[in-house]
Amino acid sequence: MTAHHLSDTPFSSLGLADELLSAIRDTGFEFCTPIQAEALPHALAGRDVAGQAQTGTGKTAAFLLAAFSHLLKHPAPVTRKPTSPRAVMLAPTRELAVQIHKDAETLGKNTGFTLGLVFGGTGYDSQRRMLEAGVDILIGTPGRIIDYYKQHVFGLEAVQVMVLDEADRMFDLGFIRDIRFLLRRMPDPTQRLNMLFSATLAYRVTELAYEHMNNPQFVQIEPDKRTADKVEQVLYHTAMEEKIPLLIGLLRHMDPTRSMVFINTKDMGERLAVWVRANGLNAAVLSGDVPQTQRLRLLQDFTEGRLPILIATDVAARGLHVPEVSHVFNFDLPQNAEDYVHRIGRTARAGASGDAVSFACEKYVFGLPDIETYIGHKIPTAAVTPELLATLIEPAPGDLPTREDRRGRERGGPRRGRPDGPRPRGGEGRSRSAEPRKAQSPPPSAEEPPRLRRVESVSPAHKPAVGRRVRPEIPAVG
Repeated sequence: MTAHHLSDTPFSSLGLADELLSAIRDTGFEFCTPIQAEALPHALAGRDVAGQAQTGTGKTAAFLLAAFSHLLKHPAPVTRKPTSPRAVMLAPTRELAVQIHKDAETLGKNTGFTLGLVFGGTGYDSQRRMLEAGVDILIGTPGRIIDYYKQHVFGLEAVQVMVLDEADRMFDLGFIRDIRFLLRRMPDPTQRLNMLFSATLAYRVTELAYEHMNNPQFVQIEPDKRTADKVEQVLYHTAMEEKIPLLIGLLRHMDPTRSMVFINTKDMGERLAVWVRANGLNAAVLSGDVPQTQRLRLLQDFTEGRLPILIATDVAARGLHVPEVSHVFNFDLPQNAEDYVHRIGRTARAGASGDAVSFACEKYVFGLPDIETYIGHKIPTAAVTPELLATLIEPAPGDLPTREDRRGRERGGPRRGRPDGPRPRGGEGRSRSAEPRKAQSPPPSAEEPPRLRRVESVSPAHKPAVGRRVRPEIPAVG
C-alpha cells in the first residue's frame, strides 16, 4: 500500500482494542485508507454506517474492525445459545465470502472469536456441523445461510452486528428478498450495529439502508470518480477474428506477471482458454459452472503466482482482492457500464498501478458509449498494428468445445454460452460431463475464435511470432 493512498489518520488514534491494534501492526499497516478514516469513527461510536468507495480501498477491513470492536465492548448475554451467532456478514458471491473470512482471520486472530464460513457449492455437511458446534461470527452467502436457518441449525435472535457487503450486487443477483428475510428475523435495528458497504449507493440501496438500519451515517469517498487514478486504460477497436491474435500478442509483448481476462459468456471463456494454452501460455477459466472446490483452487493458484492468466466471467469482477494483478483485459466489453469499473478495479488496488486493456469488436462495441458516459471520460485508443497480432498455433482436433458438447450440456449439464448469472441459492455446484469431447468442430460463427492454418514455426514464449497471417474464415456479423 502506497503512502499517497492513505489518510493522515493512524489506527492508533481510533481507540481500538489492543487485540486489534496488534493484528493491524502485524499486517504492516499504520494509517487508515480514506473510507476507513471516515467510516470507523462513526461505527466505533455505535452509529450505523452506509459506506461507498472505489473497489480495493479497504471497505472490508473497515467493517471487520468495527464489528470486532463492538463485540469486544458489548459481551454477549449469558442466555445466548452457542448456535446463535453474535454477528452476521452477508456477501453476494462465494468468492467474496471466502475473502472476507480470510481477512477476518487475519484481523481477528487475537480476539478469540470463532468464525464460521457458509456458502453453496461444497461442504454442506461440514458447514452444518460447524454451525451446530457454534460460531460467534457467521460469514456467508444468503442462500446457504437461509437453508440452514430454516432447518433450525442456528438462530438469529442474538445478532449484535449485521454487515451487508456489495449491497448493489445483491440486487443485481436477485438476493434482495433473501436479505430482507434474514434482516427481519434479527433483533430490531436499534439493538444492533448495522453496516452496509458498496461500490455504489444507488436509490434502491439507500432505501434498503433506511428500512433496515438505525438512521445510518452515509459515507462517500470520491463518489463522482468511477475509476482509480493509477489504472492506465487503453482501447483497441478490433475485428472479431483479430481478438485472439491481439490478446496473445499483447500478452507476449507486455509479459504481465498476473493477468485477468474478462469475457461475457462461459462458452467463450472455455474456447479462449484452449487457444491461449495452445499458444504456449498457461491459463484457466473461472465461471459459475466451475465446481466450487475447483474455483477456490484456481483462485489460490492465481493469487500465489502459479497461474499467470485467469480467464473469468463477471463472477470474479467484484469483491475479490488478488494482490499484484498487473493487467486486466476486457476481451469482451461488458454490457453493463458498472461492470467495466468493477472489472478494471481488479488491478491498481490499494494504491498500486495497473493496466486495463479493452477490445471493442463489432459484437460488443455498442456498449462503449454507456461505459464512457458512466466513467465520465473517453477511453484512450491505440492502433492494432501487425506486430501486435500473433501468428497462432491452432489447437489440436477435439480440444475445442463442439456443438454436441453444447447440446449435451443444455440437456443435462450446466448452461453454456450465456452470461454468468446468479446460481440457485444454497445449491451444490454442478459437475461437468465426463464424456469425451467430439473431434469435429461446429460451423464457424462470429462468437467463435479464429480458425487459422497451423504454422510449424513457433515463436519464443514472450516474443510475437513472425509469419504470414491467414485470415480466419469467420462470416461478418449482420
